[in-house]
Amino acid sequence: MKAIMREMREISKEQESIKEGDSQAIDDECQQLRRETNQIIQKAANSEIRLALMFQILEARTEGDFAKAHQLTALLREVVAMDELIAEIES
Repeated sequence: MKAIMREMREISKEQESIKEGDSQAIDDECQQLRRETNQIIQKAANSEIRLALMFQILEARTEGDFAKAHQLTALLREVVAMDELIAEIES
């Protein structure tokens, strides 16, 4: 009977250890998902900025304001370069 009780305690300890390991794995996965979600949000925001700049460039060209179009194009290049730099750092 004592042997059975001892074995039950050992099994209980093993189960608790498994639960703790599973909990840690779930926490790690949640943190990874949060990081990935934040990256997706940032990329979406960057895409919106690029699109807005492209639209403004087209609008400036349509209006014949080539100086403004040039400035916006330069800004767009800077934004793209910054995004590429950030992507390189993150990988």
